Amino acid sequence: MGDYWDHRPQAETAVLIGVIGKEQSEEETNEYLDELAFLADTAGAKPAGFFTQKIDMPNARTFIGSGKLQEIKEFVEEHEIDLAIFDDELQPTQLRNIEKELKIRILDRTNLILDIFAQRAKTAHAKVQVELAQYQYLLPRLTRMWTHLERQRGGIGLRGPGETEIETDRRIIRDKISRLKDQLNKIDRQMSNQRKNRGKMVQVALVGYTNVGKSTLMNQLSKSDVFAENKLFATLDTTVRKVVIGNLPFLVSDTVGFIRKLPTHLVESFKSTLDETREADILVHVVDVSHSNYEEQIEVVETTLDELGAGQKPVIMVFNKIDNFSYIKKDEDDLTPELKENISLEDIRKRWSSERRNVIFISALKKENMDHLKDVLYQSVKQIHVTRYPYNDLLY
Repeated sequence: MGDYWDHRPQAETAVLIGVIGKEQSEEETNEYLDELAFLADTAGAKPAGFFTQKIDMPNARTFIGSGKLQEIKEFVEEHEIDLAIFDDELQPTQLRNIEKELKIRILDRTNLILDIFAQRAKTAHAKVQVELAQYQYLLPRLTRMWTHLERQRGGIGLRGPGETEIETDRRIIRDKISRLKDQLNKIDRQMSNQRKNRGKMVQVALVGYTNVGKSTLMNQLSKSDVFAENKLFATLDTTVRKVVIGNLPFLVSDTVGFIRKLPTHLVESFKSTLDETREADILVHVVDVSHSNYEEQIEVVETTLDELGAGQKPVIMVFNKIDNFSYIKKDEDDLTPELKENISLEDIRKRWSSERRNVIFISALKKENMDHLKDVLYQSVKQIHVTRYPYNDLLY
């Protein structure tokens, strides 16, 4: 499948669809569609059109209204679009009905994220985790997905398990899920033993929204060469490195990035990877301060940490990418309310420093303010280290 994708003559084109409702304003929907476009680009698709509709409740049959669906259909036919991607998870019946109307492949946000994970999985551990999540997603949608697999191989949303007609049997899929769970449990036990074998060394976990620069920061702290690029979910496997600041050794792990509406199946499958976060002594929450929606990204990460049972751990907030930050300064006589784009880095610094104890502003890429971060890390790690090694005075 990978070879097929690599040699395709051109990227698939996609229309992106979101809804505006009671829980989601038009501004938020547009911001979410921008993120969906980034996800589509990461998967290898070229966004060719954006559609939104204001609805109180999703249509049980087609998620969006018939008029909007007809509008999308005309656009799809005129521009020869390959697939339609919805920003919300669709029910199996909705997927089938929309596909019947548009006559192209339909993906929802969950399927798109799973597809990216399938591309990014390099190690045996990550591949098993992703495959399990894909099968769990696929099981209730078998009839729809398999009609594609009979007539078309590869393509976004179709990578991964089960590209043969023999696997149309639900029992076979359930057996596969069962075997993958057994396989994953064995790997999880091995990973757990590895973590125990690290002894009492203080553990620091880098957490944050996807694409905020965690891997770049990891490289700066550990002088290692962890894969980092401007794509979503560049890192799937947890990387653990030994770091020494001054004469104080500790472990730093770089974990998979969080994202809004992270599929439940992925959270379940990536339990062992996320255990690095649960078992860490200190969390370094990395934030892309140059992102227009960084506050909501902070909220998503903190909510996810709470769900993982890691919400009460000591946290160092690291606002990264200050080199990429820009704002529009208002005239002094302008009395209109300040917008996001009018808030300076200094304003953000004052606000967050007054709310949190450990807040640091850096550029991992440009190595700005890294010494300050290392000082804070040193002091935070030392506080825990001295309780575990009370007689090791020579270190200090």
